[in-house]
Amino acid sequence: MTSGALIIAALVYTYGLRIAVGDSSPFDYFGYFTNQTSLLASIIMIVTGSLTLAGRTSPPVLGLWRGIATAYLLVVAVIYNLLVPGTGSAPPWVSFLLHVVFPLYVALDWLLVGDRPRLRWRSFWALFPYPAVWLGVVLFRGATDGWVPYGFLLPERGAASLIAHIIGLVLAVAVAGSLVWGMSRFRVTAGSATRAT
Repeated sequence: MTSGALIIAALVYTYGLRIAVGDSSPFDYFGYFTNQTSLLASIIMIVTGSLTLAGRTSPPVLGLWRGIATAYLLVVAVIYNLLVPGTGSAPPWVSFLLHVVFPLYVALDWLLVGDRPRLRWRSFWALFPYPAVWLGVVLFRGATDGWVPYGFLLPERGAASLIAHIIGLVLAVAVAGSLVWGMSRFRVTAGSATRAT
């Protein structure tokens, strides 16, 4: 719960900095996949933690979304640090928090905390609608008002570059999802991984 609240506070703080310099558009700020998925993961962690404190079991759909958010943050960490390093308009500590610390924390939480569900492979498809909608909106905005969150999605780079990067993003989501789905089948206890029954 605390970690989720901290990330939301960091997002609000950074948005406040954008407002202070006259760049207050929430569509731009929350158009970044990093900001969207960090907010999503934070809300899921807060809800999950609240249910645990109340002595209630998290519903399966919440566990599914926790796994999905974990996969997205793995993609955020890898893609950002390989393709778009730098802080942009965010303070360096916020960028490091969102692109390194939080994804690592969420991945370790998924791997080490035993309250996660065993995700069914038949639900694997649920990984893809959200990024597909995000990409659709980004490409539409890039073609109309020229704004894209990441330089590799700029329309002027040409159709071949866009297609290659889109395929790369889809594959990254699939690989990250496979890791998360696979990790859901193991429990780490006393320093060793054991297959869940």
